[in-house]
Amino acid sequence: MAATRAEKEQELQDLAAAFRGADTAILVDYKGLNVPQVTELRRQLRTARAQYKVVKNTRAKKASQGTSFAPLEAYFEGTTAIAYTGGDAVALAKTLTTFMKGAPTLSIKAAVVQGRAIQPAAVTDLATLPGKPELYAKLLFLLQAPMQQFVSVLAAAPRDLL
Repeated sequence: MAATRAEKEQELQDLAAAFRGADTAILVDYKGLNVPQVTELRRQLRTARAQYKVVKNTRAKKASQGTSFAPLEAYFEGTTAIAYTGGDAVALAKTLTTFMKGAPTLSIKAAVVQGRAIQPAAVTDLATLPGKPELYAKLLFLLQAPMQQFVSVLAAAPRDLL
């Protein structure tokens, strides 16, 4: 059954709203994936707080106009799906690259990370970076280190006296 014009317009509005709410998107060519693989990919992306949507190219081009995803318009051709998030871009890249190891038919077409277009090879580089929790832990360690050293210096005098 063909979709009505109102349904198509509603889908376009939903996609445009999703694009405005996200700052990172990765276009993938999903040709060769079967339904259980796509279901597993969606599940993994959900745990990374990301969305995965198979899109019609013309609607995606229209929805991306006026958003930070406008540089992706040239890549909306063939079988296209988009994985996007408004949160951690590193988690999205890590999830996609680890899934690609088990499903080599999945390929990255293009990406926009925080409003900047990047090459598909840069997505794998992005996946090697530490995530937000690891960066927060490192920052906390760096902030805490001087205080620990000061306390150990103060404790050294009574300890050496004994």
